[in-house]
Amino acid sequence: MNLRWSWDQRTRDVFRWIDPDAWDASGRDPIRLLGLVERRRLDELAADTGFMRFLGEVHDGLRRHLTSTRWFQGRKGSPLRRVAYFSPEFGIAEALPQYSGGLGVLAGDHLKAASGLGVPLLGVGLLYRYGYFRQELDADGWQQERYVDVDPYGMPLTPLDLAPVLVDLAGTPVAIRVWRAEVGRVTLYLLDTGVETNDAEGRYVTDRLYGGDVEHRLRQEIVLGIGGARVLEALGEDVQVFHSNEGHAGFLGLERIRRAMADDVLSFAEAIEAVRAGTVFTTHTPVSAGIDRFPRELMERYFKGWSDECQVPFDDLMSLGHEPGEPPDAPFNMAVMGLRLAGRSNGVSRLHGATSRRMFASLWPDLPVEDVPIGHVTNGVHAHTWVAPEMVDLLGRYVLPEWQEAGADRWAGLDDAADDELWRVRETGRERLVTLVRARLRAARLTRGLSQSDVAWCDDALDPRVLTIGFARRFATYK
Repeated sequence: MNLRWSWDQRTRDVFRWIDPDAWDASGRDPIRLLGLVERRRLDELAADTGFMRFLGEVHDGLRRHLTSTRWFQGRKGSPLRRVAYFSPEFGIAEALPQYSGGLGVLAGDHLKAASGLGVPLLGVGLLYRYGYFRQELDADGWQQERYVDVDPYGMPLTPLDLAPVLVDLAGTPVAIRVWRAEVGRVTLYLLDTGVETNDAEGRYVTDRLYGGDVEHRLRQEIVLGIGGARVLEALGEDVQVFHSNEGHAGFLGLERIRRAMADDVLSFAEAIEAVRAGTVFTTHTPVSAGIDRFPRELMERYFKGWSDECQVPFDDLMSLGHEPGEPPDAPFNMAVMGLRLAGRSNGVSRLHGATSRRMFASLWPDLPVEDVPIGHVTNGVHAHTWVAPEMVDLLGRYVLPEWQEAGADRWAGLDDAADDELWRVRETGRERLVTLVRARLRAARLTRGLSQSDVAWCDDALDPRVLTIGFARRFATYK
């Protein structure tokens, strides 16, 4: 099932037409929806000419999206064939719960935007058996973390018939199974170590997102970086550019160095330069406390074999993750390695780019801070995912049906929209938000053990007729 439905309103209208109550009860998950709908209802829809006509139009829209000439295809003479975008999490839709926050949502929007533009991008991530924890509060108000065992066969994923790809984890070979998700025109590969041939420790490498101790994190990042590079090779993907979304996938650079030294008979220094030519690194973290660091003894346990195979002194390997002047036994810094192995690097806003240049200026001791080669690409959002359906309808009527592709001159059409029409869109969104907040407030308090009478006030919480400003922030010490 192509995940384009997650941002295409007409496709979502198909599912709502099938059964609006079941669509809401499913958590807006098409696969779960079909499991809730009775056969009789499906037979009714098959005989409904209006529904079948609309379904055909939506299917034609998907076909056009997948096959039409997009922005990138209109670029003459572009030599770029394939970009591989590595990220530890991808927030595509609730039906694929493999994300926790902004990094994943950005990565998901990145894939969706690439699909719309026709950029030849593919994604590489991990498939977490338990995803990220669901936050609940107990009767005393303390956070409780609940993990849900997700069934990949119940998600919009296809298992690939591929011989297991192996990675070495401290002397133990661990097999990787690969799942594919279609995100519009973009393919997302998710790596899974929950393979029966692995021992218990190996099977639980991809158990949960951002869980476990520092060694568990290291094992996950080896699977993502080294395993991901090997999976792409096994699939025959002709990748020219490797993009690491933060340092979590940075070990893909070591795998590419190993291959360059073996296949192209390059020295360590030559292989580094070859890898840099096709690598992009994005840093998100504004302070050093948020960067992954691994102690030397842990690195030796997992990478001594790499060092021996490539005949690279281990101190030289460690230096890739060290700032100038750091001792050989200093922790291995994944952001430093990401910058050292990237031909291009960027922060995620103009201000963050300046902060990053100051943070990592020591890597370029001969350059003034303002000339440190870390640029910026300001984070954006995928409009079709986040713009309310009522606003999508209004923009389609006054700008263009494909309003996201409209030139500046077409946006003047919004001047014809009446003030009360715009205000109704605003009020509809606010009413929907208040309804959602009330329902979640009631459910959360019932979960904490309160009685129905104790939560009656939840039905009157907030007022959909007034301006309400909400603010939420997790308390990460480095933020």
